Amino acid sequence: MMNKFIGFSFKALNEWSEKSIGNYNLLIGIGFILVMISSITLVYLLIKLGQTDERTTKIHLNVCCIMLVTIVLCDLFFPKEYMQNILFLFKYALAFCISLIYLFKKYKQDLR
Repeated sequence: MMNKFIGFSFKALNEWSEKSIGNYNLLIGIGFILVMISSITLVYLLIKLGQTDERTTKIHLNVCCIMLVTIVLCDLFFPKEYMQNILFLFKYALAFCISLIYLFKKYKQDLR
């Protein structure tokens, strides 16, 4: 059941992106902008946390663990038959965004 729903949603995205070159370029552009913004913000917040010590090392390891789990889950659910390169871009954009949310939450807790 879940596999059919996931396959249907990616098939619809694939059909939409193949309708015109503009749709395909829009999909690539949104993915690239999402990766760039989230990766730059992630690096900025990691630098903003401060010097490496016991507290920041634990936060860095948790961020990396969240990225790894997100990438593994995306590898499990994203289809491998079509749109492999585009979904590769969105897999890393999603991993950066989820780890950025975790890091932003930890950063806000440290400011209190």
